[in-house]
Amino acid sequence: MRLFTTGKKFNTLRGKEAGVSLIETLIALALLGIIAATFLSGLTTAAKATFIADERATAESLARSQMEYVKSQGYIDYAGPEHEEYGLIITPSSYSVEITAVPIDPDTGQPSEQDQGIQKITVTVKRNDKPVLTVENYKVDR
Repeated sequence: MRLFTTGKKFNTLRGKEAGVSLIETLIALALLGIIAATFLSGLTTAAKATFIADERATAESLARSQMEYVKSQGYIDYAGPEHEEYGLIITPSSYSVEITAVPIDPDTGQPSEQDQGIQKITVTVKRNDKPVLTVENYKVDR
């Protein structure tokens, strides 16, 4: 078994090679640049999508928690001008939760001046004062 070859074979191959031209090199570099830019663009899009999904999941969790907390509290009559407000849950630093309760007429389903035992509760979750999610539900005086 022969481990080393003679230099004759390499010399004969070198003589037949033409070499790589400047244009071929530039085209190869341009293709690599396009592929790299596309790959980095895809990574950026994936990172943004992950951030948005995380923000929405957090907002949904906060909205559900706040709605359940409102449901667990006693019914507050919103007919008087000096009514109490439903309590708020503790939120992460960049998030905030707002609650609105509107008395509803049970016959028409429209907002009413008098509280007849049913309210439309709207919970809005904001991140950095930008609304992310709004959830609506009803609370009944039982």
